[in-house]
Amino acid sequence: MMKPDSRIYVAGHRGMVGSAILRKLEKEGFKNVTVRTSAELDLRNQAAVNQFFEDQQPEFVFMSAAKVGGIVANNTYRADFIYDNVMIEANVIKASHEYKVAKMLFLGSSCIYPKLAPQPLKEEYLLEGYLEQTNEPYAIAKIAGVKMAEAFRDQYDCNFISAMPTNLYGPNDNYDLQNSHVLPALLRKFHSAAKEGKSQVEIWGTGSPKREFLHVNDLADASLFLMQNYNGRGFVNVGSGTDVSTKELAEMIAKTIGFKGDLVFNTSKPDGTPRKLMDVSRLHGLGWKHTIQLEEGIRAVYDEMKNTEVFNHSA
Repeated sequence: MMKPDSRIYVAGHRGMVGSAILRKLEKEGFKNVTVRTSAELDLRNQAAVNQFFEDQQPEFVFMSAAKVGGIVANNTYRADFIYDNVMIEANVIKASHEYKVAKMLFLGSSCIYPKLAPQPLKEEYLLEGYLEQTNEPYAIAKIAGVKMAEAFRDQYDCNFISAMPTNLYGPNDNYDLQNSHVLPALLRKFHSAAKEGKSQVEIWGTGSPKREFLHVNDLADASLFLMQNYNGRGFVNVGSGTDVSTKELAEMIAKTIGFKGDLVFNTSKPDGTPRKLMDVSRLHGLGWKHTIQLEEGIRAVYDEMKNTEVFNHSA
């Protein structure tokens, strides 16, 4: 188990997930945490990664670094998404073995599951069907990371584990209306509408698709829990185990912000997958459950963001 003075490396500490893990470790009293920006350490460069591991000799690694983006970015920069992510995870996982890291946690994404997998998504559904075409390169890269962690366990007895988070939101999220995910996009859209006194807000689709959301602070808590308590080969879903429709989410955000106008559903826009819910029974069986309820989490995020330049400059 990690101790307060254990040498810990958080890869990707400036992203939403990595920054949440870093905050959690600091809050829990871990005093020897190492980070590097992408400018300081290009994780796609094997020699640079090996030199970093040789110099720092981390004992525990949280592998949260990744090239991420919304559906447009994933579909447009397909080569970049598969190359960058495969190189990043391959170099960090290989170096974790070469330099005898005691334990590594690889963080993937729920997009690894087949497009038409049964709901809720159980861990054993991996590779049982075709992937969503628009983010297939990213999903394949994440699957490669999971399988790489398993392969190093099998061949070298490395204590490498993997976790698959559901849709996340929270501090350091992306609020760009062109490429952000649904929850942060709606937060900013409703904030702008309320500020400008608009009478309605357009929502893409019918409002019926259901999605699961987890506050990134809960993911950070689950990541520390798994690092301290889980040593199994199979990856673990991390989510809330509950979902809401797009309409329910929009109404929740409108209420939080105080928007009194109408919600207009543009049914000419695509709904996407009807439902995407994680089965979290494995994680619950280990003794971890999320603590931040969705409405509470949305309120906390909005209170943090409502007066920032991100929310208040014109889109």
